[in-house]
Amino acid sequence: MAETLAKNKRRARWPWAYAGFVLAVALLRSLSELQHYLARGGEHGWEPFLWELSSAALTGPLSVLVYHWHVAGIGAPLQRQLRRHAGGALLYMLAHVGGMFGIRFAVYALMQVDYAPGTVWSVLGYEAGKDFIGYTLTVAICHGLFHMQQGERLRAELAEARLARLTEQVQPHFLFNTLNLISSVMYEDVKKADRLLCRLADLLRSALTAQQQGWHTLQQELALIEPYLELMQARFGERLQVQWQIDPQAAAWQVPALLLLNPVENAIKHDVALSRGVVSVRVEAGLVDDGRQLRIRVHNSGIATERLEREGGLGLANLRQRLLAAYGAGAALQMGPAPDGGTAVELVLPARGAA
Repeated sequence: MAETLAKNKRRARWPWAYAGFVLAVALLRSLSELQHYLARGGEHGWEPFLWELSSAALTGPLSVLVYHWHVAGIGAPLQRQLRRHAGGALLYMLAHVGGMFGIRFAVYALMQVDYAPGTVWSVLGYEAGKDFIGYTLTVAICHGLFHMQQGERLRAELAEARLARLTEQVQPHFLFNTLNLISSVMYEDVKKADRLLCRLADLLRSALTAQQQGWHTLQQELALIEPYLELMQARFGERLQVQWQIDPQAAAWQVPALLLLNPVENAIKHDVALSRGVVSVRVEAGLVDDGRQLRIRVHNSGIATERLEREGGLGLANLRQRLLAAYGAGAALQMGPAPDGGTAVELVLPARGAA
């Protein structure tokens, strides 16, 4: 939800930014024309502003239409594209000249100042050359913008595909480790092993759904981790204690699916499974940097950092690659001794797709 609102805000700002750019260019051209106008003995200082602003009032919206007109014809045979743009250039000139001089005549009449730009043919002849060049430059810029957007889209799709591939590697790794844990119970308590297998089947269905989605909320990610921790608590009993400290505002944050499975799995595999005492696993999540970033922390009360780096290297390397594919350099992964003892794996994530 937060990411969607941010995108909508960015989209809503683009028209205003474009209008501001067009207005700024028109005002700069007006100030330049004003100097020549006054040097020629002009009596009405507002005239250069009227000339340039009336032109910009038409070229701004027309450029947007030219973009859509050009994009709609991309992929067609070259001759057909040339015919489209020949007609587009003619319509562009007629719309620009007609609208521009309509505004000028209205303002001159309102100011009660005579205005005689010349005959229709002389005006069209003077403006046609400029409009043809303007139309051609606009098409060239639109063509560049279109291919730049296509490049960004392809890069985003490539990143999503890479992220999906890395996510696919998580599930088998997690599955094998879980099956190994269940197998150790099978000869001790068959009914318990059966319950664990049924719970594992439910978990795998949820994991498959999350993997197909690619992204979901942190709340959904935690709902996916809870069954896994239930499995492990059924396996280790009182030796495993789980604590949750989740900020409600952070729960709606979008994260890659199966993001926390590896840190939590490492805590179980390399700490609880190798310890005879009670081990606490705490999952924390909250917003930092005035709500612009999400911080997730998985804390283990007894695991040694060196052992986690050595034995959990494959999973952590996969996690780093997934963060790189999802966020570029915008995300951070840190692991080390925690101030309150044990080891902590900490993730700091920006908004979805903020590279």
